[in-house]
Amino acid sequence: MGRSGVNYQVRVRGQLSEMMLGAFPDLRAQVLGSETVLAGDLPDQAALFGVLDRIEGLGLELLEVLRTEDH
Repeated sequence: MGRSGVNYQVRVRGQLSEMMLGAFPDLRAQVLGSETVLAGDLPDQAALFGVLDRIEGLGLELLEVLRTEDH
């Protein structure tokens, strides 16, 4: 319980514009071909659901959500 957050990678279809990336200020973005990977630490599951809700609200196609291990 003492963790400050969990690292996630969220993959969506398409190359997101700067305006769309502005909807995810706490996540890093990397374009890989025809997809964008949003990555970063989220404090809890509610924050993850918030990101997923924004993805849906923007009409983006969610491809994958990965919880990654700390390095």
